[in-house]
Amino acid sequence: MLLVVLAAACLVSVPLRGGSLRRLGEIRLRAQWAALGALAAQVLVLGVFTGGAAWWHAVAHVATYALAAYFVWANRAIPGVVVIAIGGALNLLAIAANHGVMPTSPWAERAAGLEPSGAFANSTVLAHPHLLWLGDVLPVPAPLGLNNVLSVGDLLIFAGALVLLQRTTMPPRLGGRGQSALDQV
Repeated sequence: MLLVVLAAACLVSVPLRGGSLRRLGEIRLRAQWAALGALAAQVLVLGVFTGGAAWWHAVAHVATYALAAYFVWANRAIPGVVVIAIGGALNLLAIAANHGVMPTSPWAERAAGLEPSGAFANSTVLAHPHLLWLGDVLPVPAPLGLNNVLSVGDLLIFAGALVLLQRTTMPPRLGGRGQSALDQV
């Protein structure tokens, strides 16, 4: 839920800076099917089919990153996408090093006020995590169920999204000195 609130805050920042969200419609995205497939698979693996064989969840979880990577590569010229890709790659590195699960710091989980569940979780405390420093180690204690733990990769993903929004939704500069971000893509 916190990630949804952060995404909404990024969107709200656009009109506050004089941009127009309508300009997002002018972005020419390539390989949209890959992004939609990755999102659908994540929803199914992490939200709908949470029981069953853990190995299947781990494989499917990592596979969603392959689809997302293809989408990012196809759209790398769009401002902010490379930063988003670096964040996603850091998350994938931690997940792949831990057999399909993002390692979570026990301290961060407690500090955020989270309770572990019995179902497959894309982020969980592991007995012997690899690359924990790339895992979910940043606690976000918050009210109303917004508490969460974030990774460095998550922060980069949101920073890239903010760059994308700010660079692509601002009106073109006047005076001929520069182009808008959309004109460069």
